[in-house]
Amino acid sequence: MATRRIYFLICIAAAILFLPFLGHVHLFDWDEINFAECAREMIVTKDYLRMQIDYMPFYEKPPLFIWLQVACMSLFGVGEYAARLPDALTGIATLLTLFWAGSKARNQKTGIWWAVLYAASWLPQIYFKSGIIDPVFNYFILLAFIQVWLMKGGQKRLLHAALGGLFIGLAVLTKGPVAILVSGLALLVFLLMQRGLKGYHWTDFLVMAAIGMLTMLLWFGPEAALHGWTFLREFIAYQAGLFGQNIADHEEPWYYHPIVLLIGCFPASLFLFQWRKKEQVEPPAAADFMRWMWILFWVVLILFSIVKTKIVHYSSLCYYPLTYIAAVQVTRLIEDKRQIRRWVQFGLLLIGGLLAIAILSLPLVGIYKSQIIPLIQDPFAVGNLQASVHWSAAECLFGGLYLLAIIYSVALMRRHFRRAILLLCIVQVLMIQVAVLHFSPKVEAYSQRAAIEFFQSLAGKDVYLHPLGYKSYAHLFYSRKLPSTNPSYYHRVHSDVGASTIMEANEAWLLSGPLDKPAYFICKVSDAKHWRSLPQLHELGARNGFIFFVRWP
Repeated sequence: MATRRIYFLICIAAAILFLPFLGHVHLFDWDEINFAECAREMIVTKDYLRMQIDYMPFYEKPPLFIWLQVACMSLFGVGEYAARLPDALTGIATLLTLFWAGSKARNQKTGIWWAVLYAASWLPQIYFKSGIIDPVFNYFILLAFIQVWLMKGGQKRLLHAALGGLFIGLAVLTKGPVAILVSGLALLVFLLMQRGLKGYHWTDFLVMAAIGMLTMLLWFGPEAALHGWTFLREFIAYQAGLFGQNIADHEEPWYYHPIVLLIGCFPASLFLFQWRKKEQVEPPAAADFMRWMWILFWVVLILFSIVKTKIVHYSSLCYYPLTYIAAVQVTRLIEDKRQIRRWVQFGLLLIGGLLAIAILSLPLVGIYKSQIIPLIQDPFAVGNLQASVHWSAAECLFGGLYLLAIIYSVALMRRHFRRAILLLCIVQVLMIQVAVLHFSPKVEAYSQRAAIEFFQSLAGKDVYLHPLGYKSYAHLFYSRKLPSTNPSYYHRVHSDVGASTIMEANEAWLLSGPLDKPAYFICKVSDAKHWRSLPQLHELGARNGFIFFVRWP
């Protein structure tokens, strides 16, 4: 097939896959709402240089991704669709780039399978339907790695070095110095493995560093000139704190990310175990690209397995090398008519079967929740399950058909591998759509919808709104909060991570100070006893694990 036609088909398929229904479910607390709220407050204040939360400086992230959200919100309005649109557009660009890079590194079939396997794996596809920073950040890192690979022995070394520096700088402006850390470690490992530059020139890396620094200064420079070095100092301190501290109870065992990748990148993750080192005979350029992919995979996996704060998307940069290595193995199995390893088949059947059983079980939990609730000790979880969500036994067919398709695909692999893997990928793409469009709104109804609808009911009203006993950004975004004019509303507190002090809502004043307007509160039912004991709080009601209060001025 003509290359131009393949690009066109990938673009159309990716647009159909990622663009529709982005606003079909509320943004999820914390990360999605956190970034969307920063964008909304930029629009409200017209201050596009500083990051703010509740109209106070926010030191955790630089602004590039927020600027993309601001651009989308300016076109489509403040809401879920615009907040998630940057990642969806990044998804389209990513699949096109994977095809281009895979074709250039090896051959056209590898490029196609790289794009297909990426789109057919659970977390890689779902992240392009989200409103978090990582898809955009990861894309810039991928582009930088491709440019470094093209630098070796190329005729346009300085151009590739400049582009590599540009993409590293953009990655820093998206998420922070972790871009420099990951890239620097990967480069160091690569140079150690090949025992020197060998095909690279040290001047190229100087050019890359200079362009990267200039790109970063496009924002850090004006920010420092206008507001001093406070943001940069606190921002770097916060990033360092993530590595050395457990933030928000996200400390998990060292093997957390390997399990996340194994299950979250199904089915691509299982093809890593098809790899045989002694059979990997590749042309020099393809061998170098494979080396870069393995280095990126291990650097990210080891680094974030060491880091104390472990969150699912921290290892998402592994998705690119993981799916590329899988694509190479799939291409070899098809082209060389090799046999898939039986234990890879077993792994596909095991992980796929567990995922299918989980999907099949979701409707059953909803249908038989009255029998399950007495077994649960957490009152908040019990309250969540009491949400009115309609389930039917027919919805179990999604999981059942998914299980049958996996069994059939895996059984077919030793006789007709190409047909089997294509069927499995098609089933995966459809099942992920079902999970995102059909099941995620129902799950959201249990987890947070009652709280968000309470916040929405207060949108446009001149009141205070504050969560008690738990951290949230949802009350800011969904009540469309405006800046507070009462100087008593804010107070300075010590931050557990990074910033020495930050400004945030003065909870003590809201609870007992001289109010100038009504203050509404929300808490989880597990903490309700304490807040119900305060006589100044009048309980408005309870719903799905949340308790609502008001304090009149």
